[in-house]
Amino acid sequence: MRRALLAVLAGSVMLTGAACDSDAESTGAAPEATPASTAPSSPPPPDYTANTKVVCSKLQSLYTVELRDFGAAMGKMITYREAKQTAEATKAQATAVTELKQVAAKIRKETAAAQNPEFKAAGLTSAAKVDASAANKAYIKKATTLKVLNSTIEGQFKEWLSPVAGYCAA
Repeated sequence: MRRALLAVLAGSVMLTGAACDSDAESTGAAPEATPASTAPSSPPPPDYTANTKVVCSKLQSLYTVELRDFGAAMGKMITYREAKQTAEATKAQATAVTELKQVAAKIRKETAAAQNPEFKAAGLTSAAKVDASAANKAYIKKATTLKVLNSTIEGQFKEWLSPVAGYCAA
């Protein structure tokens, strides 16, 4: 089996070499001209790089301000729940919901300035994810302890921000 395979490979190499040699010994006739393409060439796609960097730099404060404030409100809510301080826990939950709504509003506002229509659409998707979490409060209710919050919050941020993160990576 090996010998047959080697023979086939060797034959292929020899044919390829012969084909190249036969081209070298051509009669000297000029190669056929290929007809020019009649389809107009499309212009290169627009470069959104500079604008995307500007929008991404504005979104960066999400991590340092809005999402940090949301995490702090969640921490307070959990602490108040554990201390059986229902009124304070309810206020902290309302603050967390407000913070989420502010995150969604910031994503919408900043990505509205994006020149790349796909980035702009990704911003709307991210904002909708955050708004959905603020509206149904499922994520907030799941965070019953600080340990649960710490283990889930990073994953939740990734879920909310994954549509825009690809445009702002590196």
